[in-house]
Order: sequence, then C-alpha cells, then structure tokens
Amino acid sequence: MVHHIVMWKFKPEIEEARKPELKKEMAEQLKGLVGKVPGLLTVEFVEEPLSSSTHDVALVTTLKRAEDVAIYGAHPEHVKVADTYVRPFVTERACLDYED
Repeated sequence: MVHHIVMWKFKPEIEEARKPELKKEMAEQLKGLVGKVPGLLTVEFVEEPLSSSTHDVALVTTLKRAEDVAIYGAHPEHVKVADTYVRPFVTERACLDYED
C-alpha cells in the first residue's frame, strides 16, 4: 500500500472568512475521487490542523501501488478537481509518498 500526503498553504490574498467554505469544497471534491480514480483506496482531508502546523490543509490518501500515484495525478477527474477546487487557492505545496 502507498500513502500520498500533500500539504498546502492558502495564498495570502485568500480572506480568512472564505477559508472554511474553500476547505469544505476541497474535502468534498477530493473525497469524491474514491471510486473514480483507479487504485485510489482512501482519501482523508485535514481541514483543522493544530496551531503548531506549518501548512493550512492536508490531503492523506492511500493507493494500491506506487505506480498508482502517477495515475492519480494525471487522471482527468483528479485534474479537474485540483484545477477547480485546490490550485487556484493554494501555494507552498509539500508532498510525501511512502510505501508500507
């Protein structure tokens, strides 16, 4: 099993009052990819990290195989969600993939 973890910070111009709505939309859309993207087993979205965190939100996914990370990244449903609900609002992406 492979774990794919991505963290982002919101762009500085995103108003605080808008962030809860954006987080909710990101979570719903990213979780909705399970069953649409081959190899994607689970999706968790961290909307409320502890104050000690260095990023605002995180995506924690599990996939069947290491090769599935690339399939997930290029899948049209994922690209649509990322381009509509994530990338326009975030910056400073950090990613960690590991296998267990």
